[in-house]
Amino acid sequence: MNPKKKFYEAAAETLIKNLDRRGMEAYYVDNSDEALNMALRFVTPGSSVSWGGSVSINEIGLIPALKASDCVVLDRTVPKTDEEKKEFYSKVAVCDYYFMSTNAITMAGELVNIDGNGNRVASLIFGPSNVVIIAGMNKVTDNIDAAIARARNTAAPMNTIRLNRDTPCTELGHCCNCMKPDCICNQFVVTRRSGQEGRIKIILVGEELGY
Repeated sequence: MNPKKKFYEAAAETLIKNLDRRGMEAYYVDNSDEALNMALRFVTPGSSVSWGGSVSINEIGLIPALKASDCVVLDRTVPKTDEEKKEFYSKVAVCDYYFMSTNAITMAGELVNIDGNGNRVASLIFGPSNVVIIAGMNKVTDNIDAAIARARNTAAPMNTIRLNRDTPCTELGHCCNCMKPDCICNQFVVTRRSGQEGRIKIILVGEELGY
């Protein structure tokens, strides 16, 4: 085992204990293939599933795997009009499994997320029966301050570039605390524990995933 993998494994062992204290189930897997297999094992046949915008879940191949499974897929790319989106998100709010990643996670077990429209963090906070988070170990930070800094200065600028947004961070490579119409840093959410024991499930992956 190379030093990075050994470090990830040791850090994950500590992190899993801290997440458990906060009412969140956590697991560690070595790579993306194992992450995909574990994520799919959570889903029961016939259950409804959806997901938030996430590079990490795309990188492990989760979306096509869900579409090929025997579950009811609520695909966020399908609704186009405001009315269709309203109806769609009302269904997501009561779905069985919601998949997402997190912008950062502290070694103490707190989740930190920045969101544009708020639908992703809304589902994390309340609604779907189960929330399954796939997070590469590159998203683990020492504390809340470092997690917020990571979300603002790493995750957000990369996502604005990916989404072709007109914001200063796309040019400067760091958060400028802007108020531009295209800003995606509208909601800052810290999840310090799960009010429903085991509702939030976290798959920690021993490689770099997402932003």
